[in-house]
Amino acid sequence: MADKLNNIRQEIDLLDEKIQELISERARFAQKVAQVKQIQGVDAVYYRPEREAEVLREVLARNKGPLSGEDMARLFREIMSACLALEQPLRVAFLGPEGTFTQAAALKHFGQSVYTVPMMSIGEVFREVESAAVNYGVVPVENSTEGVINHTLDMFMQSSLIICGEVDLRVHHYLLGKNQDRSSLKRIYSHQQSLAQCREWLDVHLPGVERVSVSSNATAAQRAAAEEQVAAIASDIAADIYGLETLEANIEDNPDNTTRFLIVGRQPVSPSGDDKTSLLVSTPNKPGALHQLLKPFAENAISMSRIESRPSRLANWEYVFFIDINGHVEDEKVTRCLNALREKTAMLKVLGSYPRAVL
Repeated sequence: MADKLNNIRQEIDLLDEKIQELISERARFAQKVAQVKQIQGVDAVYYRPEREAEVLREVLARNKGPLSGEDMARLFREIMSACLALEQPLRVAFLGPEGTFTQAAALKHFGQSVYTVPMMSIGEVFREVESAAVNYGVVPVENSTEGVINHTLDMFMQSSLIICGEVDLRVHHYLLGKNQDRSSLKRIYSHQQSLAQCREWLDVHLPGVERVSVSSNATAAQRAAAEEQVAAIASDIAADIYGLETLEANIEDNPDNTTRFLIVGRQPVSPSGDDKTSLLVSTPNKPGALHQLLKPFAENAISMSRIESRPSRLANWEYVFFIDINGHVEDEKVTRCLNALREKTAMLKVLGSYPRAVL
């Protein structure tokens, strides 16, 4: 038995050596790509969302197990992230502080070889990207339980930034505190979205404990680490960062609780073969306006995955619509649809075309 195990381990060692050689060879090709792009000067674009999405889709299509597609794609994501850092390390702003779900979304999308820069508000994330202080920003846009994040939608009304990608992150909430019994808790800190996503669990298990909304789950964890008889609802990453114990895991009311995040940048993204396009549209305040707005989508067989309305802030009771559709702005039928919309709407703004989330 021992000899058999030793033989298997020797085979594994040989495979590890080959894998390492191939990764190093891929990294050398990445350096060659960087040299070619450096000739282009300041106009060179190092990160191509459409290219990375294509690679990950091919990884999933090729995968035959025994590793899951998600595990295999995660490995390749990290290889691509490390290789891209050899070309140009990316700086990515996120809604901070350290340990938020937005940071986790940034690392899921870009990999661990990027510099994540915490910002204290969604508005600050947009401003950092607009000023070119960072390459990209990551902001939450909607949750499967609690709906849209209005501040993010409102920022798109005034910003020139383009949506370059999306991330779907399965969100698990942890009740965190110092080493204490739940019965001693007097206060729970968390972001208002997280408190809402755990409302039923809190009603049953901690009905008399005060719930206090703060700017982020990471801020909640900071407070829980500094105060007595309090806890925070946050991520397991926040527990590690702020030295807290897990008092209870997975307390979200919906086990499929998922938050969607958007990647914002300054440059448009080319077609990847499986894309979304986000639009901002306003219509005249008259009967049948919404029907006229939706008609071009049906006529061009374009599927809408989301439509949300927000006050326009220009006049009372006037609204703008945020719409996600399947397809890229360069697709022929999407182009036809947008041309028709421009004739029927008071305003049409294309917020960006970008690859659909791979995982």
